[in-house]
Parts: sequence; structure tokens; C-alpha cells
Amino acid sequence: MAWDSIDKLFYCYFPYYLYLNNYMKNKNITWVYIISLLFIAINAFFIAKEMYLFCVVPVALLIIILTFFHYDKLLLLIVFLTPISIPLHELYGNLDFDMNLPTEPLLFGLTIIIILKFILDKSFDKKILYHPVSIAIYLNLIWMFVTSITSTMPIVSFKYLTVRIWFVIPLYFLSTQLFKDKKNFYRYLWLYIIPLLFVIIYAVTRHAQYSLFDNKIAHWAANPFYKDHTSYGATLAMFIPILTGFATNIKYSSKTKILIRILLIIFIIALLLSYTRAAWISIIVAFAVWLVIKIKLKFRYVVILAGITLFFGFLFQSQIYMKLKRNKQDSSVNVENHIKSISNVSSDASNLERINRWNSAIRMFEKKPIFGWGPGTFMFKYAPFQLADEKTIISTNEGNRGNAHSEYFGPLSESGIFGFITILLIVIITIYTAVNVYSKSQNKQVKMLALISLLGLTTYYIHGFLNNFLDMDKAAVPFWGFTAIIVALDVYYKNMEKEKIL
Repeated sequence: MAWDSIDKLFYCYFPYYLYLNNYMKNKNITWVYIISLLFIAINAFFIAKEMYLFCVVPVALLIIILTFFHYDKLLLLIVFLTPISIPLHELYGNLDFDMNLPTEPLLFGLTIIIILKFILDKSFDKKILYHPVSIAIYLNLIWMFVTSITSTMPIVSFKYLTVRIWFVIPLYFLSTQLFKDKKNFYRYLWLYIIPLLFVIIYAVTRHAQYSLFDNKIAHWAANPFYKDHTSYGATLAMFIPILTGFATNIKYSSKTKILIRILLIIFIIALLLSYTRAAWISIIVAFAVWLVIKIKLKFRYVVILAGITLFFGFLFQSQIYMKLKRNKQDSSVNVENHIKSISNVSSDASNLERINRWNSAIRMFEKKPIFGWGPGTFMFKYAPFQLADEKTIISTNEGNRGNAHSEYFGPLSESGIFGFITILLIVIITIYTAVNVYSKSQNKQVKMLALISLLGLTTYYIHGFLNNFLDMDKAAVPFWGFTAIIVALDVYYKNMEKEKIL
């Protein structure tokens, strides 16, 4: 029993000892060792009694040290943990609230430290604070605050706003400072990709135990890391442009590029097996955006073309809808049929339910067009706005099956017209900044990072028409991280000399 306890004690504290010894090296820290030894002696008693709760204390101490002295490393740790974070309800199913562990508590703590640090020393880079993308984010947060005050459910709205803040401050604002060290661009991306590969292996293995080509199994194969196949597919889609760029990156050797291409193939297969139609569409659109950028089509022409498309789409909406109504192909294990089911608005329950939610969101907007119903309130308020002939077999009045299924219709109903406009501003200004960096920079690495970050975001901008996941760490970390990469490139690296490699 004694040796067993000593062995457990060793594994519990040895990593902590190594870090502490390295961090305090060559310093007079006798008192630190005395306190540590006393603590270990006390906790040894609890380990001998098979009470292991105190084993988490060294981890907590490490996080505290990282928070105060190495918050850049803590941010990278959060990025690494995000794909493998799990919901609190997986551990405690009876709670009235939920969050992903350990990432969201860490993000909340890091946000508090950043705010305090800014108040005390006011040293944050003003070029970032006054960047057009940052200003668009301020407008969005300010209007969310205003509509939280006017909300029909203020507690829900302020909780929703708090979550948005603890994502934006560390993942966007702190990340821009992280990227002052050019090596952190690649660290940030790889630290998400590597654990995501673990999730892919886990999901595909579970899928294969039943049938790889069963779309119903795909719905839960990535649980508990991703709550459903749509959030999982959206994340995979965001990183496929990243890996594509890395596969041709001059930074890597030929052997490394081969490994990256194998990894890219794995991600593509995983995306197909996720059976996430919105993610498939988003990859196609991202490819179209890549073509537009490569042929150097002027931005104003793109806007004009998009405007013409929307105009004729509106003009012939009845004919288009009737054409779509003729499609009877439901979602299927067959990839070809599954693709065909994307435009099925006559019998596919998933598609029809989205239309039901969007129409409900529009009716909610018409009722409260300026301030909306309050951030985060859609799921609690949309039930009376459903029409009987639009409901589906998966419709609910309980607010327990998700929200507006759109990053655009959601804010429209919850924060009114200005909430919708501020979201569009973030998207449009980020796209413009990325294209500007790509076109003006003479550095191949800067151009490549700007392009792949934009394409990764493009997949989510498109996916955002059909789903919304920015209130989850899984999507928020790459979304705000990619946005921060584009802004950091614009501020710090756009004018880097051609011969210098990033």
C-alpha cells in the first residue's frame, strides 16, 4: 500500500516539480520548496486514503502561473484542448447549465486577466484596437449589450453576451498579440489540427464498428467531443483549406509535405463521413472564392455579380421554389443522393425544419425590428411564430432542439436589423482585409496565410447560413483565430520584404 501511494504521488506531482524547478532555476526560492514539500506531505495522506481530488491542484497552480506570467502559452494550451474538450453535462447530467471543459472556464479566467491588465497598464497595441475589423466587433458587442438591456429575457441575454465576450477577447484580441511572434501562426493552427486528428480517428473508429456508410451513425460518432455531426463537419471544413495551403508551403520540406497531404486526405474522408451537407457546400464555395482571387477579379465586380444573382433570385423566387419542391430525394447513405437532398424542400425534415426556423426568425424580426427579442432568446421565443403547415416531425415548442440554425437570421430576430448589419460588417471587412493583404503583400508566406485563413473563414461564413456554432468553443477558436491571423498579417506583416520568410 505504501509503495503504491508513493507511486501515485510521483505521477501526480512529478510534472509539476519539473516545471517549477525549471521556472525558478537560479532563484532564491527556499520558501517555495518548503511550502511545496509540506503540501505534498499533507496530500500524500489523502492519496493513501484513495482521495485523489488534490491531484488537480498542481494543474491549477500551473494554469495560474501561465495566466499571470505566460498567458500566450495558456492561450495555445486552450487551442490544443478545444477539439478534445467535453461538455459539463457529460459528467453531471442534471445541471441547468452547460459549458465545455476545461476550455471555457480557462477562457473566462483569461478574459478577466486580460481586462485587468489592460486597465492597469493600457499597453495594448492601438493599431489593433482601431483596426476596422476590431471596430466592427465593438459595434456588434455594443449593440448586443443594448439589446440585452431591452431583452425579453435579460438574464439569458447577458449570459449569452458574456460568453461572446470571453470568446472574442482572448481568441481575437489576445491572439493578434500572440501573432507578433511569427512562429505562433503555425503553432496556433497545428495545435488545433493535431488533437482534431485524434477526434477523427475516434469518430471513424466508432463509425466503422457499425457501418462507415450509415449517415445516422455519423450523427453521434464524434460524441462527446462534438455534440453532433454538423459542428464536427463545420470544423473539418474550416481546416481543409489550411492543410491544402500547408501542403504547398515553401516552409516545409518535401517529406513533410507528403505527410501533410496524407493528413489532408484523412480530413477530406472524415468530412465525407460526417455527412454534413452544409460543410460540403462550404468547401465548394471556398474553392470558387479561391478561383476568383486567383484570376484577380476586382472586388467591386464580385459585389455586382452577387447583387445581380440576389436580384434575379428574388425576382424568380416562386419559380425556383417550385423547382425545388419537385425534388423528393431525402438524405441518404449514398453520397450522390445525399448531395441531391440538399435542395429537397418538399420532404427532407432537416431542410424543412431550417426553413421553419428561418421563417419564425423573420416573423420575430417583423414584430421587433429594432431591438429584437434579446441575444440568445430565439429558442425560448420562436414557438408561437411557427405556422402549422411549416412544422415538421422534428419541430418542437420546448426550446430543446437548437436555435435559429443561422448566424444571420439568429441575430436578425434577437438583436434586430442593427444586430444583423454588425454581423455582416464583421464578415465583409474581414474579407476585404484578407484580400487586401493577399494582393499587396510581396511575401509568399504572408499571402499564403492570408488566403488560407480567408478560405477557412469562407467555409464558416457559408455554413453560417445553415447552422450557428459561434457560441461553442469548437467553432469559436478557429473562427476568431483565423480572423486574428488576417488582422495581424495586415498590421504587422503586410509590408514584410519579399526575401524574408515568415
